[in-house]
Amino acid sequence: MKRVLIVGGANGIGLSIAKVLSGRKEIERVYILDKAPLSEVFKEDKIYSYEFDLTCTDYSIFDQFDDIDGLMITAGFGRLALFKDIPEDMISLYFNVNTVAVIRVIKHFYERLLSKDDFYCGVMVSIAGFMTSPFFSLYGATKAALKIFIESVNVELQKTGTTNRILNVSPGAIKGTSFNQGLTDISITAPLATEILNNMLNKNDLFIPNYETVYKEVLNRYHEDFRAEGIHSYEYKLNSGRMHK
Repeated sequence: MKRVLIVGGANGIGLSIAKVLSGRKEIERVYILDKAPLSEVFKEDKIYSYEFDLTCTDYSIFDQFDDIDGLMITAGFGRLALFKDIPEDMISLYFNVNTVAVIRVIKHFYERLLSKDDFYCGVMVSIAGFMTSPFFSLYGATKAALKIFIESVNVELQKTGTTNRILNVSPGAIKGTSFNQGLTDISITAPLATEILNNMLNKNDLFIPNYETVYKEVLNRYHEDFRAEGIHSYEYKLNSGRMHK
């Protein structure tokens, strides 16, 4: 990769990926597109930042990134809350940002994915898209939709003969990000950012951080009895200290 667009790269894991990329000699430019402005602290010569709200209907801004050979989408939001406490008008916002926007961006660059030339693509999904996730019902639904979309499109890509794939990155909670009202700490997230980039460069289609140590067992429990695992997940979140009143 030489020129990479990161959608949602002004903070969190997206920002960490941008900083890891900018430190590599072969990288010429890193474009960041985010609703939030990039902090002055993180600006440097290789990084070009643009402000854009993914809920806008006009996506023509993506036309200017015709020189990229890498695309990473990290935009998305969610918070722990019971479904009864989520306002009705938030339902469409959740899907518009977490699901529809991602699919629209991929559609915009889909010809690159279909090409015989190398094009590297990754999407931050979530382990919540793989299983019952109380307190994350709506968020998990948006991510489950992305999971199926990516798996289906990857089959279509394979059948065309291209080696390009969309990488589904599905972590659990990530320390050092601002996702759950925390603060971005690049020193904490840099190792994960490097792992994500390595999986992208290898054109893998799925990367679940801590799979062997944590999520292999969790997913097995889910497949054996999704109801029991749902109850376990509910109680775990309730006692995790992550709930905000």
